[in-house]
Amino acid sequence: MAKTLLDKAERFIRSAQIPAADGDFDSAASRLYYAMFYIAEGLLETRGVSYSSHKGVISAFGQLFARTGEIDPRFHQALLTAFSQRQLGDYRIETDLQQDDIDTLLLQAKEFISIARDWLQNNPV
Repeated sequence: MAKTLLDKAERFIRSAQIPAADGDFDSAASRLYYAMFYIAEGLLETRGVSYSSHKGVISAFGQLFARTGEIDPRFHQALLTAFSQRQLGDYRIETDLQQDDIDTLLLQAKEFISIARDWLQNNPV
C-alpha cells in the first residue's frame, strides 16, 4: 500500500506541472500538496496507522517521522506550507501564488518522494 501511495504521489507531481506551465498556480499548488499528502500517508501506512483528516495525517507524520528524525523535519514543514497554499488555491477566489511558490513546492515534493522511496527501501515493511 505504501508503494502504491508513493506511485500516486509521483503521478501528482508530474501532473502539477501541466497547470503550472499554463499559469494556473492554484491548481498546481493543490496537486503538489496532495502529492506530499500521499507521501506522508504512505509512510504512516508502514506504521499501521491511518487518519480520516488531513490535519491528522500531517500531525501524525510530524510526530512519528519528523520529530523522531527518521525523515528530515523540513519535509513536515514543506507539507504544512503546501497545505496552507492548497487551502488558498482551493478556497479563495484570488490568491497571490506565483511561479516561485510552485517551483519551491515542486522541488520539495520531488525531494520528499525521493527521501520516502529511500526510506522504504531501507526499512522494508
